[in-house]
Amino acid sequence: MTPQDTTPLASIVLAAGKGTRMKSERAKVLHPLLGRPMLFYVLDALREVQVERTVLVIGHEADQVRQACGPTHRYAEQTVQCGTGHAVLTALPALEDFEGQVLIVYGDMPLLTGAVLEELCAAHLGSGDDLTVLTADAPELRDFGRIVRQPDGHVERIVEARDCDPAEFALKEVNLGAYCAKISLLREFLPRIGSQNAQNEIYLTDLVALASAAGRLVGAVQTTDLESSLGVNSRADLAQAGLVLNRRMLHRMMLDGVTILDPASTWVEPGVRVGPDTEILPGTMLSGLTVIGAGCVLGPHTRIVDSRVGDRVRIQQSVLLQAEVEDEATVGPFAYLRPDSRIGPGARVGDFVEIKNSVIGAGAKVPHLSYVGDADVGNRANIGCGTITCNYDGTAKHRTVIGEGAFIGSNTSLVAPVRIGAGAATGAGSVVVRDVPPGALVAGVPARLLRRRDEVGQSPVSQAPNRGEES
Repeated sequence: MTPQDTTPLASIVLAAGKGTRMKSERAKVLHPLLGRPMLFYVLDALREVQVERTVLVIGHEADQVRQACGPTHRYAEQTVQCGTGHAVLTALPALEDFEGQVLIVYGDMPLLTGAVLEELCAAHLGSGDDLTVLTADAPELRDFGRIVRQPDGHVERIVEARDCDPAEFALKEVNLGAYCAKISLLREFLPRIGSQNAQNEIYLTDLVALASAAGRLVGAVQTTDLESSLGVNSRADLAQAGLVLNRRMLHRMMLDGVTILDPASTWVEPGVRVGPDTEILPGTMLSGLTVIGAGCVLGPHTRIVDSRVGDRVRIQQSVLLQAEVEDEATVGPFAYLRPDSRIGPGARVGDFVEIKNSVIGAGAKVPHLSYVGDADVGNRANIGCGTITCNYDGTAKHRTVIGEGAFIGSNTSLVAPVRIGAGAATGAGSVVVRDVPPGALVAGVPARLLRRRDEVGQSPVSQAPNRGEES
């Protein structure tokens, strides 16, 4: 059993800052990355190392953070932002009954991974040091604090870049901003940190020099994962972090058997699941809790949000919002499936078609330029070009029912509530205001009964004016 299996581990997440450079009323740590607040990625990483409890230090827009993160975590409110050391000091009362090790991380480091935190914890517990700092050999990170080591290799102090003399500035090892410490060390030394600096703030980095001077052992573990060190301080940083997270997501998907033709133009949020042998074409965005089956082709230029797609489905240049598409159906190009739309197996929704709160039955077709709202379309029904369901009477929405095998001619207006019986047909340009019996043919404005479709020798719409067939 490893030391971290037996040593209690808690975490403190610093999430109180205003983020002035974000220029936003939103709490900095709640700015979204791939559809989720950046803070959630930090919390995910902490869960990977199985912390017993997490204390979120909140301040600016504290209620926003509480509402977003919920009651699972403990909160410590830093009503006046007096520096990072003061923030950790504010969190300690929430850990009054805790004895063990504490991870300290920033809430604006969404690229920090569980693997890096595991590396930090393992080095800390294995060394027996009182405090361990996550560092990197990265002289290119010129704005990061420099690590000054003692002759025996332990850390003596951290010097912020703006305070370095030439020799210190030349040091290559930098502080990445994550720490693992014995809670006893935090309790003893944090109250002693002064604020004698230009900002009159209590810096967490000063804890290193204070503890080292008192003979406590401060270690450092160098990581090669520099990507994890990227903090978000501006909208430009936010965009860069989004690129990294998206690349990680697409890489995992490709390892799981998904083909992505152009990762640079494909965006997939973490809650999305995609089956093997599905091909994602350029310009596609998959968001929310979308689930895609196996063997599908998505795109190009398709957006799917909180939707379920079956196996062997083809969706191109379309938008789906909270919709469901069953096996072997086709959607698009240029279709719009609004919430509560369900497309049955083998059904076809074609170009410039909008579906809303409707069920399209198995094998049914809505090929072109139609609006189907608040409707139930039976299996194998065929809806002609330009058809609309007139579902709103100015006060309330009403439902249209189209029976199995029905044929709706081009430019038909179905004025709800109305039912088209199984096997019935409408002539092109009809305005249907009354129910149509099964097997009947109606046409005109308003539509009138002409005959039954099953009369001997008659094709389905041969007697309807302005014939409007769709295939």
